[in-house]
Amino acid sequence: MTEGDILGHEPIGIVEEVGEQVTHIRPGDRVVVPFNISCGHCYMCERNLQSQCETTQVRDQDKGAAFFGYTKLYGQVPGGQAEYLRVPQAHYGPIKVPEGPSDERFVYLSDVLPTAWQAAVYGDVGTGSTVAVFGLGPIGQMSCRVAAHLGARKVIGIDLVPERLALARKYGVETVDVSTGNVGDTIRDLTDGRGADTVIDAVGMEAHGAPLGKAAHQLVGMLPKPLAAMMTERGGVDRLSALHAAIDAVRRGGTISVSGVYGGMVDPMPMMQMFDKQVTIRMGQANVRRWVDDLLPLVTGDDDPLGVQDFATHRLPLSEAPGAYQMFQHKEDGAIKVLLTP
Repeated sequence: MTEGDILGHEPIGIVEEVGEQVTHIRPGDRVVVPFNISCGHCYMCERNLQSQCETTQVRDQDKGAAFFGYTKLYGQVPGGQAEYLRVPQAHYGPIKVPEGPSDERFVYLSDVLPTAWQAAVYGDVGTGSTVAVFGLGPIGQMSCRVAAHLGARKVIGIDLVPERLALARKYGVETVDVSTGNVGDTIRDLTDGRGADTVIDAVGMEAHGAPLGKAAHQLVGMLPKPLAAMMTERGGVDRLSALHAAIDAVRRGGTISVSGVYGGMVDPMPMMQMFDKQVTIRMGQANVRRWVDDLLPLVTGDDDPLGVQDFATHRLPLSEAPGAYQMFQHKEDGAIKVLLTP
């Protein structure tokens, strides 16, 4: 991060002005803006890989499409936690949503819903599947709900925060507390001894309980910024506890779907185990626009099958954002999803 960066990659708001090439929306419309910025007409967008858009790719960092509210790694585009947001590629990106229902019906179309949906689709979740979801933050919670919606016969949620485990159980998820024993053995006990058909890693590099990875992150944080950036880019080490547990918990011939973000370059992977188990792994940033047509009917009806209406645990003014970040980081006051209003 650098001084002046504006965070926020999950915005919903009212259009104030449009450029002359923007014809599908107009001032006064309510829109949700996908977190990745894509053009809709390049080679990648035509293949529904909007997160790899060749028009906005951050080539100097060797990354895919630019994001709102991130560092220079993804274009350093000012984000939505502000009074106004400028939206590049607005001829394609913004999604017009109906008037009437509250913002909470639609705001998750920007990231949470398409990320969870893609995680389930990439995991080949379908009728009769057994699905284990590591990490019950916002993406993990919604991944559990999407898996059940797509017909999974058993969904298992894994975490260590009591409030997160309790919220998952509210939606019919069997839960496993990682602090109580070997997670892989527990999941095999719940899946006829085989392991889950699909394992979704919704944790990524922020996994707790990995002392070596934690020490490496803290060490990098003590270095001067230029050196720290180089160390992270060239020699980063992630906390791989969740991914290794996912490889252990998936059945032979099963699928691991990774939506949690990893950043390391020298991470050790158990290649022999992965090869022997004939595991399929799919991963990547969500291609938001790819999934909108599937998701819009689920958030516009009265039944609210994915529980978006009460998904947020906290609603705060933007002026309280610093405290909200601290609360979420330390998992205080049951914070799972926070909405900020400018």
